[in-house]
Amino acid sequence: MEIVENTNEGLKRAYTLTISAKDIDARVEAEIKKVAPQVRMPGFRPGKVPANLVRKMHGEAMHADVLNNTLRESVENLIREKKLRPALQPKVEMTEGYEQGKDAELKVEVEVLPDIKAPAIDGLKLEKLNVPVSDEQLDEALGKIAEGQKTYKDAPKTKKAADGNQLIIDFVGRVDGIEFEGGKAEDAPLVIGSGQFIPGFEEQLVGVKTGDEKTIKVTFPADYQATHLAAKDAEFDVTVKQVKVEAETKVDDDFAKQLGLDGIDKLKELVKGQIEQESAGLTRTQMKRQLLDTLAADHDFDVPPSMVDAEFEQIWNQLTQEAAREEDSAAAMKEIEADKDDYKRIAERRVRLGLLLSEIGQANGVEISQQEMQMLMQQAAQQYRPEDRDRFMEYVRNEPMAQAQLRAPLYEDKVVDFLFDKAEVTERDVTREELEAAIEAEEAPADTKKKKAPAKKKPAAEKAPAKKAPVKKAAAKDDGDKKPAAKKAPAEKAPAKKAPAKKAEAKPAAKKAPAKKSAAKKPAAKKAPAKK
Repeated sequence: MEIVENTNEGLKRAYTLTISAKDIDARVEAEIKKVAPQVRMPGFRPGKVPANLVRKMHGEAMHADVLNNTLRESVENLIREKKLRPALQPKVEMTEGYEQGKDAELKVEVEVLPDIKAPAIDGLKLEKLNVPVSDEQLDEALGKIAEGQKTYKDAPKTKKAADGNQLIIDFVGRVDGIEFEGGKAEDAPLVIGSGQFIPGFEEQLVGVKTGDEKTIKVTFPADYQATHLAAKDAEFDVTVKQVKVEAETKVDDDFAKQLGLDGIDKLKELVKGQIEQESAGLTRTQMKRQLLDTLAADHDFDVPPSMVDAEFEQIWNQLTQEAAREEDSAAAMKEIEADKDDYKRIAERRVRLGLLLSEIGQANGVEISQQEMQMLMQQAAQQYRPEDRDRFMEYVRNEPMAQAQLRAPLYEDKVVDFLFDKAEVTERDVTREELEAAIEAEEAPADTKKKKAPAKKKPAAEKAPAKKAPVKKAAAKDDGDKKPAAKKAPAEKAPAKKAPAKKAEAKPAAKKAPAKKSAAKKPAAKKAPAKK
């Protein structure tokens, strides 16, 4: 193989590789001799098919396979011989006009990682902001739990129902004087003001008393899921069997036992632990930003433009998706466009910090164990359909770049923890508000802090994976690299979006079945299976 270097500027390299026709033909001949004993052909005993017939029948396909393997090996040899450290996959193109019997010419362009002087990690100083759990915080959290466990007791028969009261009712619904399916129930509980029933239903029950009978007139919403009832006028004959008022919920041993715990002390212990865990995540975020700000201030070196572009694209994609969901999407888009240069600087800083952390980790023996890597692969495989998971695992095992992308976030965390252990840490107790304010103050890099922040927060420059994971992370501010849990969809309202039903049939409307998954297409070589 002949190698000619065409470009060596900054972090960019370009080469022309020439593989001689003689070398390619020799490899094809070797492959033919290897497979000939396995070829079966009528008129010949097994293993006795002449090589020239094998070449005639399969030579073209074998040549293509040999050529592909030779080109791949040539690029690997180039990287090894020139001691290159590619930032991303090299761009490889075969020159036009290649024919069998001719030399193969290959153009290879690659951006390499910069040579980074191993940074000194002695003398790091960090401040750790702790948030002690106050009695007020604990009481507030317990109160919220109690709020979610409301109970009701019978009110006097003279009590007039008001917002927040619970009614036990029977009802029968009619459209055009005819009862409709699902429009009848007995002993149905309804909290006035909960929005459980269709608009206008609950409001007409304000002021009723136990034993009252009332006819309620409503109109089904135009977008009602049962299309035969949509926009129809209806009447419901309602019998109020009981008016109930909210009972006082005492947070005591009995309350804790209702939740399946031994007593109130155990409940307080669990709640306190949850609050401490939340605060610990914020504390880690605050310390990590301090650490990365310190490293960023002391190190400045060129970074591969392709890595910066990939990081910026990830940030920009999320920002534009968020802007599209805004009520005034055009204004939101205009706002982020005004700060586009800031986001590019943030992307560059993220890449630089990722490379720096990687260098620190390698210099100090930080590693990802085989067991940890296996767990990462299994977690990532869950994003794929069950029938594709084994193929994904095999893909990652055979693709070093995919392994690096998957490993990067955990590796970064391990390097950060290593530096935390090395640093001189002073601790200070603060309120949660003070901790959150400290995080906000450190959210943007130094060159963007003086600019007026847009309504939407900038993505944190502190997020710094050296390479991208297959699953794109949110470009939102760094919170210890953990995404917030997705908000739950609001519970379906019945009959707010459904007519009242018989007690025995009073089920919430069935959710739409998920769309059937399309048959999995066989992925092209070197590609991971399509995600769900």
